Amino acid sequence: MVSRFVRKVRTASGAVAVQVVTRRGRQVEHVEHVGSAHTDAELELLLVAARERLFPGQEVLDLGVVAVVPARMDEVADWTSEPRLPLGASTAPAGGRRVVTAAGGRVVGTSADLLWSVLTSAYTRLGFDVLGDEGFRAMVLARIVEPTSKADVVRVLAEIGAPPVGVRTLFRSLARCQARDYRGQLATACWAHSGAADGAAALVLYDVTTLHFERGDEDELRRVGMSKEHRVDPQVQVGLLVDPGGFPLEVHLFEGNKAETTTLIPVLTAFAARHQIADMVVVADAGMLSAANLNAIEDAGFAFIVGSRITKAPYDLAEHFERHGNYFTDGQVLESTRVMGTGTGARDRRVVYQWKFTREQHDNKAINAMVTKAEKVADGSRPLRRDRFVKITGADKGVDWDLVERARQLAGLKGYVTNLPVSAMDGAAVISAYHDLWHVEQSFRMTKGDLRARPVFHHQRDAIEAHLSVVFAALAIARHLQDATGVSIKKIVQTLRTQRSATITINGQRLTLEPDLTDAASDIRRRLETGH
Repeated sequence: MVSRFVRKVRTASGAVAVQVVTRRGRQVEHVEHVGSAHTDAELELLLVAARERLFPGQEVLDLGVVAVVPARMDEVADWTSEPRLPLGASTAPAGGRRVVTAAGGRVVGTSADLLWSVLTSAYTRLGFDVLGDEGFRAMVLARIVEPTSKADVVRVLAEIGAPPVGVRTLFRSLARCQARDYRGQLATACWAHSGAADGAAALVLYDVTTLHFERGDEDELRRVGMSKEHRVDPQVQVGLLVDPGGFPLEVHLFEGNKAETTTLIPVLTAFAARHQIADMVVVADAGMLSAANLNAIEDAGFAFIVGSRITKAPYDLAEHFERHGNYFTDGQVLESTRVMGTGTGARDRRVVYQWKFTREQHDNKAINAMVTKAEKVADGSRPLRRDRFVKITGADKGVDWDLVERARQLAGLKGYVTNLPVSAMDGAAVISAYHDLWHVEQSFRMTKGDLRARPVFHHQRDAIEAHLSVVFAALAIARHLQDATGVSIKKIVQTLRTQRSATITINGQRLTLEPDLTDAASDIRRRLETGH
């Protein structure tokens, strides 16, 4: 016996999927996806459309309800018929709701037209249309809407009413990524869009992160290496270059066990060659600080600003401590010169320090917490771990108060090493440039969080590189939209995804009912249109 019915299923994104199911006995033979609803209004529309598919021709009403929309406009979008419906259609309040009616009208479907328009416009505005690949564009934009597998992109596009793309088309696009150097073309477009592209000079920020894999097999690329999250899964390393505002400029893939310090030169060299940049300053965190690494950066023709380990401050600032002790004024900037390296690799390096009251408060709070742990270790109430201020003498454990005093002496200080002369960038400018590094960290958080670049399920290097190209393009669009609106990409998608247009047929004609936008959606659209 064959039966057909409409069912509602809660999806991973929190939406409600409406499906028409065909079943023979207890065996499901076919599932037709009608759409996914994010509001009660959308659900009403999709259920009407599903019933029409279940019983074709039986849902036509002389003055039938096309959509029943809750009256609370701050929660869901409302549809108005006046601009788009022909004569004979009307809207009327009913029981606290707005009821959209039309003679002989049937709901065909709903779509998040505004969301799709915002995303495709940003893709074009950044110059990514140069790729001429609809499948790649679909994967990039679908990842922003709902990060999922490449095969599931078809469902995401159908859910928001975007132009359909076949699974085979998507995987053919992935195969073309490396052969046609999509990432190189994307990087060129990103540099052209970036406000940092002002000729032959550039200030860029660099950092490294890792992406792990679910399967445990290693190969030449996927290797177990140092993980900031203490994972033991195979991983790859990703080096990201951004402009001072955090807009992505270049991304490179490295083996999972490659030292972070050795990833920087290849990325800088490729970036400089791609854009013919003769004068470049790179900002990186203290992880890049080693005499050999700084010498290599300088020998490659690049200037640098990196974080300095504060333990060297007593030697660099010996004159200040001799004259003023631990006294500093808030925001005070001090400079010194330090010899880094040994033998023929020894070079003088400029070191800039800044003391801030808020940093001192934070440092002292951390020191107090570590002293408390050390005291508990000393009295036996806490087992010994990697505690900083514990001093072991034979079988006795105690607090190393000399080390505590030295730490308090340095509280509030932060150091930076650079090879730029004072005439090119003063101390305050060096500090300001370094503080922009949080933009790189923010981009990495977006990549791993909003865009879910990990875990990676691909196995071949070309497929992993293609996946990274998709994530790189999605990150650029997300950063661009956030910068343009001042709203997080997560909030943009959540807000616009619920603004659904409804497509209906009346007397053989297909019409679209546009949503009455919420204040939040209207504000996003206004900011994109006006630029502020």
